[in-house]
Amino acid sequence: MVEEFTALHQTNTWDLIALPPRKCPIGSRWVYKIKKKSDGLVERYNVWLVAKGYIQEYDMDYKETFAFVAKMTIVRTLIMVASIFQMNVRNSF
Repeated sequence: MVEEFTALHQTNTWDLIALPPRKCPIGSRWVYKIKKKSDGLVERYNVWLVAKGYIQEYDMDYKETFAFVAKMTIVRTLIMVASIFQMNVRNSF
């Protein structure tokens, strides 16, 4: 948990600002999971800090939602298109 919290601070994941009047802060909680190997031994411990978004109200706490998700097929397609348009110039005058 300390590693995750330190990483969030180092990457400047959030900024502390003053809370607007008549607004309540959104809580958060830590989610823990034990990742095990196929033989049952513990491989590592995972932890996430998640917001309790279920208490938000549309048009009061947020106006729109957007979560960009890139599928591997899209990434492969973009790499393919970029490789087609790549040009190798040996000599230029």
